[in-house]
Amino acid sequence: MIRLTAGQESGVRPLLGAAYGRLWVAAVTSRFGDAVRTPALALLAVSLTRDPRLVAAVVAAGQVPPLLFGLLAGVFADRWDRRRTMATVDGLRCVLVAVLAVLVFFGQVGIGVLAAAAFLLAALGALFDAAAFAVLPALVPADRLPAANGRLAAGTAVAGGFVGAPVAGLLFALGAALPFAVDAASFALAALLALTLPRMRAPSSSSVPLRRSVWREAGDGLRWILRDPTLLRITVLTAVTNLAISGLIAVMVLYALEVLRVPEAGYGLFMASAVIGGLAGGLGAGRLAGRLGTLTGLRWVLVLQTLALVVLAFARHPVPGAIALAVFSAGSATWNALWSAYGQRHVPAELLGRVGSAQRFAGLLAAPIGAIVAGFTAEAYGLLPVAYAAAAIFALATLTAHRPLGARQSSASSLDQ
Repeated sequence: MIRLTAGQESGVRPLLGAAYGRLWVAAVTSRFGDAVRTPALALLAVSLTRDPRLVAAVVAAGQVPPLLFGLLAGVFADRWDRRRTMATVDGLRCVLVAVLAVLVFFGQVGIGVLAAAAFLLAALGALFDAAAFAVLPALVPADRLPAANGRLAAGTAVAGGFVGAPVAGLLFALGAALPFAVDAASFALAALLALTLPRMRAPSSSSVPLRRSVWREAGDGLRWILRDPTLLRITVLTAVTNLAISGLIAVMVLYALEVLRVPEAGYGLFMASAVIGGLAGGLGAGRLAGRLGTLTGLRWVLVLQTLALVVLAFARHPVPGAIALAVFSAGSATWNALWSAYGQRHVPAELLGRVGSAQRFAGLLAAPIGAIVAGFTAEAYGLLPVAYAAAAIFALATLTAHRPLGARQSSASSLDQ
């Protein structure tokens, strides 16, 4: 495997290319549709029932599939042609959301239908994400992967936070079916763009027996991570920090209003700082990797996020709180771009879908645990301990990232690069 150094990354860089541009447009368009559909589903559920259990069931239905099928999605992303997989998945999602739009228009939708739609869309989304993660190295030169992942993160942040979310409420007010019709159109465009990507043979089609168990193949991704000390450390750090991030998200609205004293009318503006930070982090990921190297960049991102959380924990005013949130979000976007680039560059092509899915699974599994713990902690001890705990978790993660892997491990496998 080729391991690029910081010096190599800082050399002359080719353009990302037209194929990447089409993938970027497809991803951003699809994210816009998701940002329109997700709040519309919640609004529609509330219009049908005021039972919080049923409303929560619709939300949960969209969160469970990545945990149930995430590892299997990686298997099929490695078995099948990834370009066709992406196009087919978006085509199916287009049909599914279009049918939902028709049902909503004619008033033939219930909570069960909304929950089923959310579940199926999320299950298909897990397969799309696995294929898209694995297809990127075939479209972009290795030394441009940090920038490519970062620009994807920046584009989807803008489409979801700045454009999609505000538009969702307006469209729903004009007509309950309208957000779903827009989402269907976004999937149709994304599917067509995916078909224009270069043809790619399924990497594992000639090396994996057809009768082999899909669960055994899914285990290949986990086993690869366990055998690679650096990838294992990145995966563990991502999961651990996700505990803190999900805990903060779970109580953020209360923390902003009660601790930072953000006016209710200004909460949307306060949260916009997170989108701005994510945009900046995504756009700067490639430059950071070019200056420091991918792994050293990851280490310093953790330092920056830890400092931002310390400021957030001790701030008692909206302005420093918003700045800290923006810096922290910038770090999150950069971290996601860099760890993705590291895996895409160092994992064999025939395993990329499974390894990427295993990493995402670890992060997703940690998220609900962090949210639940934060909720109980805030109820028992108040909101401040949640912020202090988040800062402490990131501080421990930072120390772990600086610690060498051990004398018997290759120095190339350390986060000290």
